[in-house]
Amino acid sequence: MSKLPFRIPLRPLCWLALVLGASIAFPAAAQDSPALRKIRDAGVITLGYRVESVPFSYLDDKRRPIGYTMDICERVVDAVRQRLALPDLEVRLMPVSSATRLPLVANGTVDLECGVTTNTAERAKQVAFSVTTFVAASRLIFKKDAEIRGIDDLRGKPVASTLATTSIEYLHRINETRHLDMQILAGLDDVESFRLVGMGRAVAYAMDDVLLRSLLANAPDAADYRISDEALTLEPYAIGLKRDDPVFKRLVDDVIVDLYRRGDIEGLYRKWFQSPIPPRGINLKLPMSEALRRVIEHPTDASDPRLYR
Repeated sequence: MSKLPFRIPLRPLCWLALVLGASIAFPAAAQDSPALRKIRDAGVITLGYRVESVPFSYLDDKRRPIGYTMDICERVVDAVRQRLALPDLEVRLMPVSSATRLPLVANGTVDLECGVTTNTAERAKQVAFSVTTFVAASRLIFKKDAEIRGIDDLRGKPVASTLATTSIEYLHRINETRHLDMQILAGLDDVESFRLVGMGRAVAYAMDDVLLRSLLANAPDAADYRISDEALTLEPYAIGLKRDDPVFKRLVDDVIVDLYRRGDIEGLYRKWFQSPIPPRGINLKLPMSEALRRVIEHPTDASDPRLYR
């Protein structure tokens, strides 16, 4: 924060506060944060959620957004309420897709993107990211009779991924650099992309392993599929927020780091990754990765996947 060019006596400042009222009601809380000022003035904070990104952000049987990332965002909302002294702060929920999530954060429509989004250096040109909340690995899923072991087995074949994801960016990049001549098909969401494999239109689907596991857990023919051992990329997930607002980012980061320091993240992880979850009671039975344990011990907002190996 820059220093004032002159000193204001205490009495005039108190008088000024009485005159201006709400405009400086929370000088320490919102004065230096565009996001907090907007939230305070509107009395509303807007969370972007995903419809089918189990177990991070998805709809329950009453069409309410729930999930691991939603729970973390609820903790952030509580912190915003306390910071702004607004116990009745309204929470507005807005569905976003892989294609709309970042633009809606960048233009200020969404204050917190509470979905399943990888922090990358390229995306950081549009939005800011919290400290990492999860670490996934992008892999391939395919029918067991497809005899696919890795990316080289996809040469000249149709391969699916989801629009505006890091996985589809990876496929395009490796297709060009290694001259694999793959036909890359883009689904609008993960469910549609996975369906392309089931329909035989694609021989494999590239996506983050935790999302592939959730798709399989809900698939009646799950025994017909296999997930590759080879990891294509590492994906550090984070909550997206507007750029150039260090005060708001610090608030969000402090909430997440507090979850880590107090150990509350352990219970939150068990709830969503190692227990039956609504609405169908599936259990992903996914142990916490060593990469995520390192993040919990040493929180970071780094986008370089090499730092998570």
